[in-house]
Amino acid sequence: MKFNKTRNKVFGAIFIFIVVVAFFFYPTKYYLEVPGSAEDTSQFVKVAGKHDPKKGNLLLTTVGIVNGTPFTLLKSVGNNFETIYSQQELMGDETNDEYMRVQQYYMKSATNNAIQAAYSKANKPFTKKYLGVYVMDVMDNSDFKNKLAIGDTITSINGYHFNDADQFIKYVKKQNKKSTVKIKFTRDGKEKTASGKLVKLADTKRFGLGITLTDNTEAKGTPTTKIDAGSIGGPSAGLMFTLQVYSQIANKNLKAGRTIAGTGTISPDGTVGPIGGIEKKVYAASQQGATIFFAPDDPVTKLIKKYEPGYVNNYHLALRAAKKIHTKMKIVPVKNLNDAINYLEKTKQSK
Repeated sequence: MKFNKTRNKVFGAIFIFIVVVAFFFYPTKYYLEVPGSAEDTSQFVKVAGKHDPKKGNLLLTTVGIVNGTPFTLLKSVGNNFETIYSQQELMGDETNDEYMRVQQYYMKSATNNAIQAAYSKANKPFTKKYLGVYVMDVMDNSDFKNKLAIGDTITSINGYHFNDADQFIKYVKKQNKKSTVKIKFTRDGKEKTASGKLVKLADTKRFGLGITLTDNTEAKGTPTTKIDAGSIGGPSAGLMFTLQVYSQIANKNLKAGRTIAGTGTISPDGTVGPIGGIEKKVYAASQQGATIFFAPDDPVTKLIKKYEPGYVNNYHLALRAAKKIHTKMKIVPVKNLNDAINYLEKTKQSK
């Protein structure tokens, strides 16, 4: 009897230990979006082989994505700067690896746009090279399902090279629906080939490869600019990279010793677009000591209001976040690159 009591106590203790460990460390199928980091863009950018020596900082801001445990999920309830997402909400049908590949593409696209916008603003020459069609997704019914992967770049089809995705799509449309096509593509810098049949595309009468695609381009300027963001993904650093590149190629002292943060996508024409998680980025920037934060002032159109009546744009979300954390950081609305440059030029004497 005494032995049974001792054994039960041991088993009970082990059970409690397992439950406690699971509560604190067991990964769930949910993720937490949390404040990330605020990184000085000058460390990622080289113009003519050199980093920017000017004093001050232009900070890109990030969000962190962490796998939720029962403890962290419970702790995040009611926290204005932590958001819970299911794996489906965050990644759709993509695997972790596929999701990261897409985020890396978005960053590459952002840096290419940043170079074009900065060089255009500075009246410096640049070229745009078309690399091919970037594979964003492969449909389940595609004959290329296990041949192509997210992140591949298709460079030719049946030996035909194209100058943009529209040419590629038009060429595929002309093919016989029963034909087999041969494609060349690159993956991790290596050239590969694959052949497959066309398949009927969902909700259409057309046949195609069964992939989601977009243009993959590379922009190069004079003087040469290289942007290497490392493991940081996504498109939201576009504005801050543009400011960093522009300040170097135009030899403008936009920082003037200040710590300036911000976020927003960038188009080649300098338009700044909205991003996700701006509240977390405001928090990260404030923690890093930024005194200025650029927030996309995206227009709230009637169409947006129709489909999302409660929509609040990035700038007003950033204002709310700044108020909640009682930061003295100035939230500055920007619609385009000129808005940010003009603000920095106008205020650098009164820093």
